[in-house]
Amino acid sequence: MTTTGTPAGVRAPRVGSVVSLVPSLTEAVAATEPTLLTGATDWCDRPAGLEVTRVRGTKNPDLERIVALAPDLVLANEEENRPADLAALRSAGLSLLVTEVRTLAQAFSELHRVLTAGCGLPRPGWLDAAEEAWHGARRELDARAVVPIWRRPWMVLGRDTFAGSLLTHLGVRNVYAGHAERYPRVPLAELCRPERADLVVLPDEPYRFAPDDGPECFPALPAALLSGRHLTWYGPSLVEAPRELGAALAAALR
Repeated sequence: MTTTGTPAGVRAPRVGSVVSLVPSLTEAVAATEPTLLTGATDWCDRPAGLEVTRVRGTKNPDLERIVALAPDLVLANEEENRPADLAALRSAGLSLLVTEVRTLAQAFSELHRVLTAGCGLPRPGWLDAAEEAWHGARRELDARAVVPIWRRPWMVLGRDTFAGSLLTHLGVRNVYAGHAERYPRVPLAELCRPERADLVVLPDEPYRFAPDDGPECFPALPAALLSGRHLTWYGPSLVEAPRELGAALAAALR
């Protein structure tokens, strides 16, 4: 993906200001050196109380406001942000670092790249702690899961997703991991067939599944209600994610 010109693995000179268009990257930078952040999306709610200029959403950023902030670096993601918006920021003369994260291993390497090669920061201790936490995660589970991410229409995790990678590391196999699409639309009647899966995994983002909104559609399957931040964010949440996700999944399968 697009980088700032510094070779991978090399710590660049520290930048003075950063605008982040990705909530998980916002949290990662803030946890490492919060003074660097000058702008972030309206969806960047971690850490709590973050005081920066808000630049609307990931899909509809306020390009004029971002350009006016004149950041040294804009952080983006190839899935969360639209190519046309990123092209417009480049045309305005801004430097972008665009991440691609579809596996747990990619998350660790891209976080290192963002913070060291991108922002010019020393590798943070929380990133080492996250790698250790996942290296020590035990695959005690052995289950097949359907993982809806939206309803009306129903959509699920398909192939090559970061969340799917995390579940695999915990011993939960995504039923639709071999699907041709990354986020296929699947009829509910097919999703809730008990012979296809051992449980249904319902994260609270992007759709906010809740105890009274989702599990009732899968009466034959136990439901694991998971934190979307732990399942879909790559940043400091990765430190506690294997423990939090593992506990919720195990509880649903009891």
